[in-house]
Amino acid sequence: MSSDIDNEYFCDGITEEIINALTKVDQLKVIARTSSFAFKGKDIDIREIGKQLSVNTILEGSIKKSNDKVRITAQLIDVSDGIHYWSKKYDRELINIFDLEDEISLAIADEVRNNFGHFEVQDHLIKQPTNNIDAYQLFLKGRSLQLKWTPESIKEAITFYNQAIALDNNYAKAYYANLQCYGLLAMWGYMPYQEAMDLAISNLLIAKEIDTSLPEYPLSFVGKFFWEEWDFKNAYLHINKVLEINPNHIDGLEAMAELCIALGIFDVALQYTDKLLKVDPLSANNHYTLAHIYYYQRQYDKALKTIDYALTLNPQLELAHHLKCFCLIWLNDTEQFNSFIQKTSLIEEKNLLFNLINKKDIEITNDDISKWSKGDNELTMLVPYDIFILCNSNHKELGFSRLKEMISLRRGQVINFRQEPFFKPLQNFNGFSELHQSNLVLQDIIPLQIEQEESPSILLDKQQIDSLKEELLCYFKEDEPYLNPQLTLKFVADVLGLNTNKMSYLVNQAFDVNFNDFVNSYRLNHFKTIALDPKNSHLTILGLAYDSGFNSKSVFNTYFKKTEGVTPKAWLKANS
Repeated sequence: MSSDIDNEYFCDGITEEIINALTKVDQLKVIARTSSFAFKGKDIDIREIGKQLSVNTILEGSIKKSNDKVRITAQLIDVSDGIHYWSKKYDRELINIFDLEDEISLAIADEVRNNFGHFEVQDHLIKQPTNNIDAYQLFLKGRSLQLKWTPESIKEAITFYNQAIALDNNYAKAYYANLQCYGLLAMWGYMPYQEAMDLAISNLLIAKEIDTSLPEYPLSFVGKFFWEEWDFKNAYLHINKVLEINPNHIDGLEAMAELCIALGIFDVALQYTDKLLKVDPLSANNHYTLAHIYYYQRQYDKALKTIDYALTLNPQLELAHHLKCFCLIWLNDTEQFNSFIQKTSLIEEKNLLFNLINKKDIEITNDDISKWSKGDNELTMLVPYDIFILCNSNHKELGFSRLKEMISLRRGQVINFRQEPFFKPLQNFNGFSELHQSNLVLQDIIPLQIEQEESPSILLDKQQIDSLKEELLCYFKEDEPYLNPQLTLKFVADVLGLNTNKMSYLVNQAFDVNFNDFVNSYRLNHFKTIALDPKNSHLTILGLAYDSGFNSKSVFNTYFKKTEGVTPKAWLKANS
């Protein structure tokens, strides 16, 4: 919700850091940046956001930065009723930004736990990546540019990453970011390939000496092994290392789905894509990946429906445009095909491919096809229309030769050649099955484990629970700590000599409720007692609620109605 345009890069960077921190908490489903940021600065009903993201709780907030000061406000909102059940404002020195990010992330995790039930939270969720705050701000500027994913923005991002490194030559994340940028420029052909790869490797060599615990370390090998060398076994091993560090890592999940597609293991690919969409449901790229699986399974109607949704999320996703074109070709939908390809590139090629697939008697002369036999188109085409045309014409031998050449060069455009419907005419050619032999045995691919609700770790045995339960009940009866509206789980944990994880576990196991409901039950009983006392008849219901420890009108009314089935006013009238 920040309106500070000049510091948008900073606000976005802090938000992403908090998202990434919360993903480290097991049993928390945290929506990734792409889907979360879809609602940035938009006035959309909380319930609609919750529905689109399939979540119960929204974290909303703003950031303001001025010189060396920063103010962060945050609130947690229940999407079912719009209740703000936690809010806080933080005013700090900018130099302590990493401690603040960690404090906010932990506070959010604690509040979700307090309201929804026990899960364990680590002592710290954010590791300080640099001691230099200026280097951090330069990194965030680079990150904001990199995420625009244009050749110009990526080149500009590198300049900021280099400036960050100049201020802190041990800034591992800046080196890894440079590595990714140079790798993309090499793959896209926007820098001389060897020059870009040499720069990428030099950044990797430095970064790995500083920190190999980051998921960026194994991820840096995935592009090399998977897309550059088609070494599927090593790609698989390194993708697994990424997911061991962060099971919800978007790039790791996507890479595993893509690897399974290349191997033709569509059931496993669907499992990883499903997980991708759970943590990043509004990513056009993720829906494109799902549509590609349906396409390779020859479920063209299903693929078309999915790709149409991807294009509503990002109308500029060029690969999605091509995939929609292919679906319409195989569905022989002449009317929609002709309408769709207008004002797009490669119209001649698309029409020719449509006619070759759907008008089987069409003949292509040597003169007509000559421009598809030059062998220089695959460097500029995102998808190889030229080879598709050759393979479905009376020039299949030439198409096979060109496909063989592209595979020998390890061109990413044809990495899924075994699954591609347009290559079906070549599958009986002598040597087709030997074009590329995967070094990864299909049986080695482990399907994604079905996520089941885990039983909480046994932090306290039954005897400890029984003993601590009595101690807790005695404390609440004698000291009435619930009357303090600022009472926290940590405060109660300190009184009983426990850490917050054990305190949360105790309340959950002993009373089968979350911490806030446990405390609010005492507050509600206290409210009932003083509300029926004639000497308090001059006080308002809200005043009595505050005297009982509630610090929010909405929380009081919601909890009261949930527990009693009627409003506080109706209850008081019925019991007076």
